[in-house]
Amino acid sequence: MQEEGHEVPQASRRRLLRTVAAAGLAGLGGSALAQAFPFTPNQRYPDPAVLILDPGFAKYRIYSSTVEQVATGMRWAEGPVYFPDGGYVLVSDIPNNRIMKFEERSGAFTVFRANANYANGNARDRQGRLVTCEHSVTRRVVRTERDGRITVVADSFEGKRLNAPNDVVVTSDDSIWFTDPLFGINGEWEGSRARPEQATTNVYRVDAGGRITAVVTDIVNPNGLAFSPDEKKLYVVEWRGTPNRSIWSFDVAADGTVSNKTKLVDAADQGALDGFKVDRDGNLWCGWGSNGALQAEPADVGGRKVFQLRGRSEDLDGVMVFNPQGKALAFIRLPERCANLTFGGPKNNRLYMASSHSLYALYVESHGAT
Repeated sequence: MQEEGHEVPQASRRRLLRTVAAAGLAGLGGSALAQAFPFTPNQRYPDPAVLILDPGFAKYRIYSSTVEQVATGMRWAEGPVYFPDGGYVLVSDIPNNRIMKFEERSGAFTVFRANANYANGNARDRQGRLVTCEHSVTRRVVRTERDGRITVVADSFEGKRLNAPNDVVVTSDDSIWFTDPLFGINGEWEGSRARPEQATTNVYRVDAGGRITAVVTDIVNPNGLAFSPDEKKLYVVEWRGTPNRSIWSFDVAADGTVSNKTKLVDAADQGALDGFKVDRDGNLWCGWGSNGALQAEPADVGGRKVFQLRGRSEDLDGVMVFNPQGKALAFIRLPERCANLTFGGPKNNRLYMASSHSLYALYVESHGAT
């Protein structure tokens, strides 16, 4: 980040202006500009932003790789997904109601889809098509066909509208799994306020034939989800866990049913889990930041009694990495809260991190499981 009293290097300034100009294609003009800011990578190797919490992570760190800001100019970045055929990342900018596109080769950052029905999570199916959670207004999961047509995968369950589809994964049998919390209909920031019709906030599975089933019904506002590399474990973030935000693990049967609910990760009283991905070794790379919880007692700040956050956002913003047993391995420090991430690049070893206003990237000695 730019330090007070220091000018932005000219090369960084030019890169920022190119990014902001592209972001402005959404027709937001100056409002997009207000969300963009410069970033200066660390010049030293290894990058001090990569904190090793367990020696077992050292093999995944590339000594001569640093965190890069590849795009900026969003209001709340979410749901990144990589398309190897085109060499690009799609990332949702939810409050601006658009999906953005970052092209690796040229560095261009442009609007892929405007009026995106407040798209949140995105995934790539086994045929290379985009699957998207439209988490407000339409409140559905859709697939973009190769000719551009939109196919509705799911918009209701047992005759009632879905809540607000949030995150999505496609497994090797072409089943589509997604979470359905309330975030997209709780207010006006990420869509439009609406009354939920479902009695619970569920995790759903849509099989290859289009049949939808609720596979998890006892998690309060499920958020991110992912599978172990062999797809025998399902991991789900509980946004409003007890007492803290958590990742739950489930055993997955051949018929798609789940059992043996077990808490794998507890985010503690100041951390916030969101979206995450699993690598080939089964490690969980998790978006991380402050959960917004306040201290029990106010502190004196400039003569005012202020209820401050539990923990400082600048110490929490980034990516936490856990092994398959739930042990913390590393923390990648970012200047913004990371909501979600994905593996990409030609070798599937570039970690793309959707973080508030920006998209960051880091090459690692690890590869996405899918």
